[in-house]
Amino acid sequence: MPVKPTKAMVLAAGFGLRMRPLTDKMPKPMVPVAGQPLLDHVLDKLAQAGVTEAVVNVHYLPDQIIAHTRARQHPRVTISDERDQVLGTGGGVVKALPLLGDAPFFHVNSDTLWIDGVRSNLTRLAENFDPASMDILLLMAPTATSIGYNGRGDYGMLPDGSLRKRKEKEIVPFVYAGAAILSPKIFEGAPQGEFSLTKMFDRAGEQDRLFGLRLDGVWMHVGTPDAVHAAEEAFLESVA
Repeated sequence: MPVKPTKAMVLAAGFGLRMRPLTDKMPKPMVPVAGQPLLDHVLDKLAQAGVTEAVVNVHYLPDQIIAHTRARQHPRVTISDERDQVLGTGGGVVKALPLLGDAPFFHVNSDTLWIDGVRSNLTRLAENFDPASMDILLLMAPTATSIGYNGRGDYGMLPDGSLRKRKEKEIVPFVYAGAAILSPKIFEGAPQGEFSLTKMFDRAGEQDRLFGLRLDGVWMHVGTPDAVHAAEEAFLESVA
């Protein structure tokens, strides 16, 4: 049976170092792209996919994010405050688990940006997540058609959607698009304190419970100030 997550974890605690000088006085999730902050693009997509509560973690310049999301109702935002500690992408989720509950939940980077194709990619993730065979389902963007990305990719994907991590000198056709569905049980026995979420991806992969879904649409890697302009041009073209 497909799942219908009503909760989401949104990672918004990073320093945004490569986005300087835009992030000297503003956290990266608040950087505007095509008329609204990156964070709002993500929260709007979550609302459209049926999410009613988003847990947003904060660390760098947290008060701006807290103030911006305070009045939001769709989804409602609960803050996981990490201003006194650096927990990394994995440790941040572990801290927020009591707020996320026992069911699979959406996990989205606050700085990921994509243009949906015919249907919502988050809805497609929910429809394709099978708790019996998966602990993690990642939204995967083809590197060849992504905007602002020039890396070697993250994973190869088999016909059944199972993922194989890129070897050191290998080039693979898919990059993680910053959106996923995670089962909380993958965090059983997870490290305490700071660690990367990729550790959990690797754990699920070792157990053959890491899968991917090809993104329908266009993914944009908004990592630098120059990439903001490229993303805005893509948005304008999509509504032209």
